[in-house]
Amino acid sequence: MQSNSLTVDPQPVNRNIKKRFVLSRLHSLAGIVPLGIFMVEHLLTNSTALFGSEKYNEQIHLIQSIPFLPLLEIFLVAIPLIFHAGYGIYLSMISKSNIQTYKYERNRLFFFQRVTGITTLVFIIYHVWSFRLAPVFYGTEINFDLVNSHLENVFIFSFYVIGVVGAVFHFTNGIRTGLITWGVTKGPASQRIAQKICLLLFAVFGVLGVTSLFAFI
Repeated sequence: MQSNSLTVDPQPVNRNIKKRFVLSRLHSLAGIVPLGIFMVEHLLTNSTALFGSEKYNEQIHLIQSIPFLPLLEIFLVAIPLIFHAGYGIYLSMISKSNIQTYKYERNRLFFFQRVTGITTLVFIIYHVWSFRLAPVFYGTEINFDLVNSHLENVFIFSFYVIGVVGAVFHFTNGIRTGLITWGVTKGPASQRIAQKICLLLFAVFGVLGVTSLFAFI
């Protein structure tokens, strides 16, 4: 006797699970390695303004003298950023935050990770246009005076403070979630330690970033 019950082919489901598994890890890796290193490099470069305009200009000149810099920016920054932002937006659309229902700390961190992901994307787009693309189009030299002319505007300065703090949080909290995603911190104890370390990194990089902004005005 033949059964009338329908059987579901598990292969498409398994393929989708494997695909999401790989994409989630690539998303995490793109945010921590190329983009994270790029952000830290930016913070350290901007911090040279604390030692005067000449030191900052020297550092900018050193960076601009790197061979094949445009290609490096495209393949190590632009492409990972597009993937990380695009897949991050997709995850935000299909995920739900329980911050309104459950006031747990991880839910709040998850919520702020989503919010800072959006603000950081807007911030990066504006920053890349103002200090990378616009100078090329208009033949403007990238130096201390250019940054100073932007940050003297109180609204742009406030925007940069919010953007820098948001980007630093997104990066450091992303390290915490990345360690979980990659199975490095498996238990509650190791996750608490990682969270404290990432909080310390957030404080250090956040203070460095905001302090450097004040050095330009």
